[in-house]
Amino acid sequence: MKIGIGSDHIGFDFKETIKSFVEELGHEVVDFGCYSREAVDYPDVAFEVAGAVSEKRVERGILICGTGIGVAVAACKYPGIRAALAHDVYSAERAQLSNNAQIITMGAQIIGTQVGKKVVEAYLNSHWAGGSERKVNKIIEKENEFLDKIKAEVSGNHCS
Repeated sequence: MKIGIGSDHIGFDFKETIKSFVEELGHEVVDFGCYSREAVDYPDVAFEVAGAVSEKRVERGILICGTGIGVAVAACKYPGIRAALAHDVYSAERAQLSNNAQIITMGAQIIGTQVGKKVVEAYLNSHWAGGSERKVNKIIEKENEFLDKIKAEVSGNHCS
């Protein structure tokens, strides 16, 4: 699989370790930054990975910040994206099996390297088979409802 990965400066070292591990598992990795410990705003990186997933330039994404919460919130603002915080193997599996999450997020200040590797491996080895499809479809329908409302509002504001 082609995996997009990104982090803020707090998650940089953890991202580098996870990136190498994903490559060891045989996946291709596209690194969307950050590329050093210099301060960067996590939404910027989250939007890059979410955009790559949405546009199918990568198949799945992994995002890392201090807690994993900020990048999850930011990525989920991107239409069509379901990002799930996963700090244990069971959550990582369920992110994919129950929610068809295209992105998992982790907190570099929350979990250690070995647990992080197990979380990533569990996520990448899990594949959506329609579990909880009815529930996921409700999420997609609500999102589409909001997007349609926004489109209608924008098209109604044309100047003649």
